[in-house]
Amino acid sequence: MGLAKIQSGAVSGVEAFAVELEVNVSSFGEVAMVVVGLPDAAVRESTFRVSTALDNNGFSRFVGRTTINLAPADIRKEGPLFDLPMAIGVIAASGKLAATEGLEATAMVGELALSGDVRRVRGVLPIALEMRRMGIRRLLVPAENAAEAAVVEGLEVYAVTNLREAIGVVEGTTAATPVVVDREAWEQESDEDALDYSDVKGQEAAKRAITIAVAGGHNLLMIGPPGTGKSMLAKRIGSILPPMTLEEALETTKIHSIAGLLPPNRPLLRQRPFRSPHHTVSDIGLLGGGSHPAPGEVSLAHHGVLFLDELPEFQRSALEVLRQPLEDGIVTITRAAASATFPCQIILVAAMNPCPCGFLGDPKRECRCSRLQVQGYRNRVSGPLLDRIDLHIEVPATRFQALQNMKSGMSSAAMREQVMAARERQAARFRGHRTIRHNGAMGRREIEAYCRLDDEAVGTLHVAMSDMHFSARAHDRIIKVSRTIADIDGADAITATHIHEALQYRTLDRNFWL
Repeated sequence: MGLAKIQSGAVSGVEAFAVELEVNVSSFGEVAMVVVGLPDAAVRESTFRVSTALDNNGFSRFVGRTTINLAPADIRKEGPLFDLPMAIGVIAASGKLAATEGLEATAMVGELALSGDVRRVRGVLPIALEMRRMGIRRLLVPAENAAEAAVVEGLEVYAVTNLREAIGVVEGTTAATPVVVDREAWEQESDEDALDYSDVKGQEAAKRAITIAVAGGHNLLMIGPPGTGKSMLAKRIGSILPPMTLEEALETTKIHSIAGLLPPNRPLLRQRPFRSPHHTVSDIGLLGGGSHPAPGEVSLAHHGVLFLDELPEFQRSALEVLRQPLEDGIVTITRAAASATFPCQIILVAAMNPCPCGFLGDPKRECRCSRLQVQGYRNRVSGPLLDRIDLHIEVPATRFQALQNMKSGMSSAAMREQVMAARERQAARFRGHRTIRHNGAMGRREIEAYCRLDDEAVGTLHVAMSDMHFSARAHDRIIKVSRTIADIDGADAITATHIHEALQYRTLDRNFWL
């Protein structure tokens, strides 16, 4: 009987921290297994899973008290991921582990079934990154999490399916080899089922606005009657998004790993996320939260697109909580148990009808809404939130005869080419910045440094600000959109033509809300 130390890890927000399990097995005292170090209910229940798994794998019960301390003791621990290190620690402390010299360089996580099988857990990728940073050499994880952890280079990841196999890897009696992930295959993987904008007939003006929004990382609002293709246009945005860098892929995958949404066959997310929550989503579901803060839809869309269809149908409180994340690119959630910060650098794409029935302004169908109903419907989207949406576009109905005779318009490949050219210019412009990657993320300092307007453009913007009563925030967003339009055109300076086009995408301020 004695003391053993096992390395493990846990997650707080999107980052992981090391947890050292100190396991003491005594031959005296009450026969019990006690866990200390701020464990939650799932961790406290681990004692029953661990003791039963040990019994079912031939390790006899001990005659005294077993104490397990989770250090550091001042941070709350949650989840079943400590089951495996607890069991290995009990075996090592009882002197039944043949070799213990490699334990200090070995970390492990995993949930145990009563039979001793090792089950999948959440947050393995951030834990693997933290273990590598600490200099840990080996990491034992459930087989279902192995590919996810193996994405981290410089760390030997071993997949274990049961307690006996984990013991064999620790003792060196099992001929196990580290899991290897083929990153080149991931980078070369193509999505043959991707939707294409060539399927959308008409709506070329909307396609142009979408190209600008994606090229500069700008938020977008589409307004038009039902059936005009707003959702169809939004769902094809993924086909023109630039590919994720490895750094962006790791950041996005970490969030999905923590939320337990990472597909078993996709250890590293290759495609930028496209999240489309239903309008009944709660504030917590959209922003994140809970007693133990977890990421919401806005963070799950990190480095991708958050699509809100039927925007006015969302709860007003849910829409208002988006204002700060859209501005800062992060969500900070504070609870009594913990505080967590989640990244949310997204492109917000929203769609709405012009009125409750949807047919206001439709040349063929009559609107049955009163003026008061229309105003109340539009007022569900507040001015401050609208100010944070850079481009507002109308998506009108297309006549049947035009649909029959119309040729396919611009394809996703052509739109992506414009996006990539503009993104390359922005990458060169913001090379020295750690947080800014595109024009939509520019602050006042960057606007003054990189958004040079010629004299005619200054005059045009001055007249527009006076006549259309834009806010100071709208002024900055018009300039940022103009900068993106200039990038698409390959121009260094912003001209009056660029300002005019950017102003076209703010006319909804005047036409619908003033």
